[in-house]
Amino acid sequence: MITKQPTSKFLEVVCPKCKNEQTIFNKASRPVACLVCGNILSETTGGMSIVKAKIVKVYG
Repeated sequence: MITKQPTSKFLEVVCPKCKNEQTIFNKASRPVACLVCGNILSETTGGMSIVKAKIVKVYG
């Protein structure tokens, strides 16, 4: 039996404005903002998010 692997992942990103490290979901349904400065880190597209920050690590 073949099992499908999930395509969604969590990403650790660095905010380009304040250098804060934050974990985000790569299929977020809403825009994700930095918790420190409020800069937008990813925007939604209806599927995979467009990440606007440097990805440091991928979980999953």
